[in-house]
Amino acid sequence: MPFTLLYPDSYIRRPRKFLRKHPEIHSQYRKTLQLLELDPYHPALRLHSLEGRLKSLSSVSINMSYRIVLELDIRGEEIILINIGSHDQVY
Repeated sequence: MPFTLLYPDSYIRRPRKFLRKHPEIHSQYRKTLQLLELDPYHPALRLHSLEGRLKSLSSVSINMSYRIVLELDIRGEEIILINIGSHDQVY
């Protein structure tokens, strides 16, 4: 059963702005979201829990340089997208 991706208002502007600056990863971003819906635990996503002030969140990789920070709700099978950017920007 696929997961549902939720795009809160606070997230919607972030990928638009990010993809304008990095148009070369647009297709990778789209593929990451598709895979995230199908199987957030797929090894290619490199899903991991965060620590410190972001300890309630997780992260997946778009590629080696860029990440998506998210909140994963396994019980409700929902994934709430929080942020997108480079490692330093999102952590």
